[in-house]
Amino acid sequence: MDFQTLCTFDTYRSLWSHYGYGGDLRNVLEQEFTRIKGITYLDHAATTLYPESLVRDYFQDLSTNVYGNPHSHHPSSRLTQDTVDRVRYRVLHHFNATPEEYSVIFTSGCTAALKLVAESFPWRPRTESEGGSHFCYLTDSHTSVVGIRGLACGRGGVALPVSPQEVESRARAKSEDAACQTPHLFSYPAQSNFSGRKYPLGLVRGIQARRLYPACDHRGRWFVLLDAASHVSCSPLDLQQYPADFIPISFYKMFGFPTGLGALLVRNDAAGVLKKTYFGGGTAAAYLSGEDYYVQAANISDRFEDGTVSFLDVIAVNHGFDALYRITGGMHNVQQHTYGLARYTYMLLSSLCHGNGRPAAQIYTEGQFESPNTQGAILNFNLRDSHGKIIGYSQVDTMASLYDIHVRTGCFCNTGACQFFLGITNKQMRKNLQAGHVCGDSIDLVDGQPTGSVRVSFGYMSTFEDCQKFLNFVAECFVEKPVTVDQARLQKLISASAGSERSPEDPPINITNDGTPEADERAEPTNASPREFGQTESKTQQEAYTLTNIYIYPIKSCGAFEVHDWPVGPQGLLYDRSWMVVNGNGVSLGQKRAPRLCLVRPQVHLPSNKLLLQASGMDTISVPLKNNTQMHESYRVCQSKVCGDRVEAVDCGDEAASWFSDFLGQPCRLIRQSPDFTRGGKIRLSGAATSTSLSLVNEAQYLMINRASAELIHKLMSSRRDDTEGDQLLDTQNVISRFRANLVIAGGEPFEEDNWPQLIIGNTRFVVAGQCGRCQMVGVDQETGTKTKEPLMSLSAYRKGKVTFGVYLTHHLPEDSSTASVLSAGSPILPEPHSS
Repeated sequence: MDFQTLCTFDTYRSLWSHYGYGGDLRNVLEQEFTRIKGITYLDHAATTLYPESLVRDYFQDLSTNVYGNPHSHHPSSRLTQDTVDRVRYRVLHHFNATPEEYSVIFTSGCTAALKLVAESFPWRPRTESEGGSHFCYLTDSHTSVVGIRGLACGRGGVALPVSPQEVESRARAKSEDAACQTPHLFSYPAQSNFSGRKYPLGLVRGIQARRLYPACDHRGRWFVLLDAASHVSCSPLDLQQYPADFIPISFYKMFGFPTGLGALLVRNDAAGVLKKTYFGGGTAAAYLSGEDYYVQAANISDRFEDGTVSFLDVIAVNHGFDALYRITGGMHNVQQHTYGLARYTYMLLSSLCHGNGRPAAQIYTEGQFESPNTQGAILNFNLRDSHGKIIGYSQVDTMASLYDIHVRTGCFCNTGACQFFLGITNKQMRKNLQAGHVCGDSIDLVDGQPTGSVRVSFGYMSTFEDCQKFLNFVAECFVEKPVTVDQARLQKLISASAGSERSPEDPPINITNDGTPEADERAEPTNASPREFGQTESKTQQEAYTLTNIYIYPIKSCGAFEVHDWPVGPQGLLYDRSWMVVNGNGVSLGQKRAPRLCLVRPQVHLPSNKLLLQASGMDTISVPLKNNTQMHESYRVCQSKVCGDRVEAVDCGDEAASWFSDFLGQPCRLIRQSPDFTRGGKIRLSGAATSTSLSLVNEAQYLMINRASAELIHKLMSSRRDDTEGDQLLDTQNVISRFRANLVIAGGEPFEEDNWPQLIIGNTRFVVAGQCGRCQMVGVDQETGTKTKEPLMSLSAYRKGKVTFGVYLTHHLPEDSSTASVLSAGSPILPEPHSS
């Protein structure tokens, strides 16, 4: 085939079948990247391009939400903290890690993350009894990695550069000495930012276990710093499989925006080795200004994030993930797409020849782009003229600019790789400096020898046309006519790469069936409207205390669903707060931020296995009660936060998301607590033998209030009516509904329930777990969604101090019970007062 035939899309598809993300990539470019029309951008290893929807959604987010300083405690501050924490979870999930294993420390960039490790690592000088710390790094490392040696050596450590070939070739049996705990640090790039070579991720465990060089030669504890900045821009990284201790990343290399924000992922088991000397705002649990007394924050992220984190940039990262997954479907797809483009360009450029048969390019790579597991989406080269002489990179760059082709030139902050591939000795490097050449300048040749090279790199939005325009540019500007192709080499490359498409697919995420107990089908719900709250009459008037009403709230912060008989599950009332609504950033929405949630009236219909979503002016839709693997296999697993706790959830699909988004007037989704996720009780019970399991409730499994207490508050409100500034007088039932209890009881004196340690309802024993603190949410009228100052003002005036109303309960189900317990309205209540 001639060169022009090779530069066709049909040829590309015959060489590599993975292109795009299932749709028309041109449409994506027209919608998301209109600003690059006419530009061939090939510098994604420096920074990729952000899609326009990322910026639009980000600024929409900023213009509709108030984000305060996360170090404060007011509502806008809490929103910021929740969103920042949500992004931390999302970063970890992207790399298949959990908060139990890793912490995310936000920094100003990848370099700052590396510097943090360098400054905090406990470098030890050599002593008479044992050797000092070693800082070992591959010679193919970024400047910011090599720069660690200044700090390491300055504190008594030893710097040891290692060539990539030495790591495995010099491996030998390690010397055993468990007593020696001298800390050493080994750093290597997951992917070379110079050549795109991917180094084996298996080196992580090999170094940690001291099976590889140089760890096998030096006793002590070895930590691995995996420079992942280049790798993660186009490739997945699984920290479960390759648990490096420290992983620095840059978000602009992943999303294009925001710039000036990176992160250090720290394995929690290794975090304790890092010791700080400087402490900034937010990093101290306590300190004295008059004495040398300082206690670091317990949370790893807080401990190392000096001052206020760049929280608005962190929020942008959330939109970066949204855009990336929406457009591409995931990093496996990105890797296949970008590798295919780089491989195709490599095959043609390395086979491209001048009319006299001499090769037109010198490619700097150790392999032949055999597999996306060993090669990234980077191609590094210099062009040669028809006489075999190097064409300076500045000339190539200048010509490329005329064609609106954007490439990177120089040494790319990687002197080690530059020296290796270009054959530049240390002596020559010094000579080049004397000749006036410094990093980043345009002096591309010294005595006819190159000082750097040209790099093209691809991103997830790169296209075949980018490759085509670049290759045609090279042929037109730098190849002596007629343009020819080394057919033998091309066929050899095609054969060598034939198996590279067989790359393992990302394993599907399986959603297991819901493990909640089967409900008794005879326990039918009572379809009562919220206006009928409290209208159920006591069945046994002779009882001193009676359970008058049972309410479940299937969707957190949405309306109540009153039932008469209802099963008790391991987390409380069956399906109580099993779902919740999250905003576009994955942060839980409550009535404080979205009071209209109370107007959504979900109903649980057990016989049909459906949760019905109802609201005035909206069509009724449903979502399944039980998780079905087949039904949910395409739904994504996500993480959010409830009352400070991380929760894993399953997204309930686009129909429910659209329904809530339309009703609330903002982007949001409905999620359900994952059946595989166990959330422990927040309240520790004295003498409790086992811990409780929670749904998406704030504090405890049940909330119980006393009708007599509500009536007392109602009387206080009546007496304070002159101070309510026009607030309409609420009836008792309206007051009860605002406290959103699961269980409403009658009998006894107001607030008598505060002193009960235990009680029995029907045949089920409950332990009182504490009193429920109240906030401004009780000001939301559950009928209209409007806000009033009452009943919080009257409650606060009566209670004084901490404002509480109602008590939390946890249940004690019999361990040998084979059937689900059922609570029934009208059941007698037997309180157990404190023993004297």
